Amino acid sequence: MGSTRVCVVGSVNSDLTFSVDALPGPGETILASSMASAPGGKGANQAVAAARAGAGVQFVGAVGSDPGADALVAHLRDNGVGLDGLVRLPGPSGTAAILVDANAENMIVVAPGANAHLTLDSADLRGVVADCDVVLLQLEIPIATAVVAARTAASAGATVVVNASPASDAPELAELAASTDVVVVNESESAQWRNPVPHLVITRGADGARYVGDDGEFEVAAPAVEAIDTTGAGDVFAGVLAAAWPADRRHALRRACAAAALATLVPGAGDCAPLDEAIDDVLSRE
Repeated sequence: MGSTRVCVVGSVNSDLTFSVDALPGPGETILASSMASAPGGKGANQAVAAARAGAGVQFVGAVGSDPGADALVAHLRDNGVGLDGLVRLPGPSGTAAILVDANAENMIVVAPGANAHLTLDSADLRGVVADCDVVLLQLEIPIATAVVAARTAASAGATVVVNASPASDAPELAELAASTDVVVVNESESAQWRNPVPHLVITRGADGARYVGDDGEFEVAAPAVEAIDTTGAGDVFAGVLAAAWPADRRHALRRACAAAALATLVPGAGDCAPLDEAIDDVLSRE
């Protein structure tokens, strides 16, 4: 596990999480019972999850020049994530507003900020991407940037994993798929993903995950838990999957399902990823 070198190219945000009894409908104003601010963003969440699962992780992403950027950088560093590929750009960092209801379901709106301006024009950044076993991407950064990262990693012989979220029908996705080994989507996102890849992993929440690809088709169950917040569970799944993928694909899926289940027991997204020992403990009881 520890020998897997994962490079995450993706977003980092400040998350503002509001706890509500029920998610609002169109035009409806509701009161939150609490509000919390914490580091997040799909890329950062997945990098932290991979690092806590035992991988050596480098993060390639962008923060802004706002006061909150330092906290985002510190969060990654404190979780053992390498920052050789982190850049600071003028303007605000990314911000996400997250609503979580009493049933642990969520609704998220993201203002990308610096994430929208991340490029891999620098040879140094491309070098960070190339120096890994697995590169993990999401779609909270420009798809053109993700395509460059995927091509760079593929040319260097790395495995390319794409968490195709948020869902998109951009024509550039076909270019991204051409350099991708593994796509991770949830059930609703899977309906929009139409590009063939060697390995497709569909997350199914409490029902675990389904695999379709070169290894056939099979399902992996998730441990039963009493979820309190599902925010970030998909990111934990992707990060842990990437960390374990080179060793054993089916076992990687089992670890990812276990880690995602544990993540739902912790409020918020940025700090919900379990440690390697906790994942092993869950799997040992199956």
